[in-house]
Amino acid sequence: MTPRLAGWLALATLVAILDQGSKHWVMAVLDFGDSVPVTGFFDLVLVFNPGAAFSFLADHSGWQRWFFIVLAFAICAWLLTLLRHHQDETLLPTAFALIIGGALGNVIDRFVFGAVVDFLYFHVGRYGWPAFNLADSAITLGVILMLTGQLKGQRGASPQEKKS
Repeated sequence: MTPRLAGWLALATLVAILDQGSKHWVMAVLDFGDSVPVTGFFDLVLVFNPGAAFSFLADHSGWQRWFFIVLAFAICAWLLTLLRHHQDETLLPTAFALIIGGALGNVIDRFVFGAVVDFLYFHVGRYGWPAFNLADSAITLGVILMLTGQLKGQRGASPQEKKS
């Protein structure tokens, strides 16, 4: 393993550790369903999401827990391959490490609790964004960086390369 690859894996590990630490802190200070206003538009809450983003598949019988665990591992394996290939770059490996770390943080929740711990709730009046966590934030930022890297790569490619 090269030092660069080890650094990217360390970033992924740090993301998962920070995610888990924040979730354990929230579970230590809040009870399920609690809501603590922090600002006029942001609350700390404690909810468990057995589904995916926006509670997708949350109302199913439990099979989705294992589906999302397998899916996360498959995506992480694919991203680890990409990470090894792009390890000497900056933008794409950062993106891959953030997604891997976030995915692993949420997988840990699925193994331990059967659902993902969410606690960040933004709202305007009675309209709100579904609660999320640091892992979700890392995944989102990683996807944005990955798309940015892909778009930058496409713009820099010759017309011949764009076709293939």
